[in-house]
This record gives sequence, structure tokens and C-alpha cells, in this order.
Amino acid sequence: MTNTRRATVGVAAVIASGAAIVATSHADAASKTNNFQMHRSPGIVAAGCLPDAKAKVSVRNRGPVEEMKVHATGLPHRTDFDLFVIQVPNAPFGVSWYQGDLETDQHGVANGTFVGRFNEETFAIAPGTAPAPSVHSSPIPDATSNPAFGPVHTFHLGLWFNSPEDAVKAGCPGATTPFNGEHNAGVQVLNTDQFGDRHGPLRRLKP
Repeated sequence: MTNTRRATVGVAAVIASGAAIVATSHADAASKTNNFQMHRSPGIVAAGCLPDAKAKVSVRNRGPVEEMKVHATGLPHRTDFDLFVIQVPNAPFGVSWYQGDLETDQHGVANGTFVGRFNEETFAIAPGTAPAPSVHSSPIPDATSNPAFGPVHTFHLGLWFNSPEDAVKAGCPGATTPFNGEHNAGVQVLNTDQFGDRHGPLRRLKP
């Protein structure tokens, strides 16, 4: 995580118009919006931590791109989190794409705005194996090449603690995971597993 990235994605407002985030999951083809929730991950539930953590997500089609707004509540105050678009909501997560950061305020509330392709065409592909730059060597080193794979759709979201220390302070498990820019993140806090592995919520929005 960098200060530049925080400044870029940390400034957002809760939607307060006709596209307002609602509690129910809903994809509206006429207005090109997709509203849904993120819930606590199974590991967080099993640990009994962050009982009120949740997020509301609104994705709106803007023509060549989508705008995704995330409003998270019930999190530890003044704490950093990392948002990913992922293939499946729980381990082993599959193909995972780092979107950006959320930083909570003094009330444990965070808002973020992200621009990209967040609809049924969201996918990753590696037509062949190629060398990859190695920037980080620990605690989880970068791969120096990629496996080849065909188009893989990534329709789920996951939110991770930016550090294991923050997770432990919140009473959650302290495992280290690669889900931040330095590959030293904490555990997943929220995801979208209520939709099932093959039917992540981003799939519901047409381009």
C-alpha cells in the first residue's frame, strides 16, 4: 500500500442519488446498476470477531467502464484494508486482481470508488508463459513467470486486512497472506460467497 494509492482510492462518498446502495442484491438492466452486499468471511465468523462487519457495493455502467463504490461498516477504526476482484470467494481464491485500498475512519467506516471492468465480461487470460518481474522477495516472494491459462472470469470480491497485526488487534486470526501490494497482508474479512462460486455478483451486470 502507498500513500498515492490511498489518496487515489480512499476519497469517495456514499451514493446519495437514485443509484443509492440498498441492502438487497439487485441488478437493474434499465439503469445499468448492480447493487449487492459483502458479508463476513467464514474464518472471521468462526473466530467470532467483527460481528458487525459488512459492506454495500454499487456498480454502475459508465459506457466503456464501470464505476464501483464500496461502503464498509463495522470494521476496526483507522485501519487499512485491501480489495480484490477474485475468481472464487473463499480459499484457494483462484485468479485474484488487486483493486485498491480502503481506510476506515474513527467510526470504522470506509468508502472507496474504483473504475474498471466490473461486469459479465470481467476476466483474466494468460495466452502463454512469460517472464515476470520480481519486486518482492519476502514474506511471500513474487513468481518469476506465469502459468498459461485460457480466459477465466472473476466475478467475486474479497476484502483483506492490510496487516496480520491489525487482524490480531481486532481479535481475528493472525495469518499472513499475499493480498496486498507487499504480499504481507492479513486474513480475508469480507467476501461475496452468498452467491456461490460460479455466480459471483459482478456477473449480473451486462456491459
